[in-house]
Amino acid sequence: MSKKVVIYTDGACSGNPGPGGWAAILVYGGKEKVLSGGEANTTNNRMELIAAISALEALKEPCAVDLYSDSRYLVDAVNLGWARAWRARGWKRGSKEEAKNPDLWEKLLHLLDIHKVSFIWVKGHSENEYNKRCDSLAVAESKKF
Repeated sequence: MSKKVVIYTDGACSGNPGPGGWAAILVYGGKEKVLSGGEANTTNNRMELIAAISALEALKEPCAVDLYSDSRYLVDAVNLGWARAWRARGWKRGSKEEAKNPDLWEKLLHLLDIHKVSFIWVKGHSENEYNKRCDSLAVAESKKF
C-alpha cells in the first residue's frame, strides 16, 4: 500500500509575464516539508505547474497524493483530461492553437504515471491555512527578482 501524502501548492507572478514564485507544502505522518523557488521572467501558470512538479518530484517512492491548488488551469487540465488530450494532439489545444507550457505538462504527466494523484481545487486567498502559507511563500519568492 502506498503512502498517503497531502500536498498544497501555489504560484504567484508580479505581472504576467514577470518575476514569479512558487511554493509547496507536503504533509505526511504529521510532518511538513516546505519547498519554494522562483524565476525572474515567467508566468503565473508556469509557477503553478512548477509547484506541483517540484512537490511530486520530492516524493521518494510512488505515493497516493491529494494535491490542493487554487489554480483552475492546473486542476481542470488534469481532472478534465485536457493535458493528456493536448499531448495526444502534439501539444495543440485545437486544430491550430498551441498548448502553453508543453515542457512542464510533459514532466507533470510523467509524474502522474508514477503517483496516484487526486487534484482538488481550493478557493485562493480563503480560509485554507496551507493555501495561505503557500501564497505568502510564493509571493516572497517572486519579490527576490
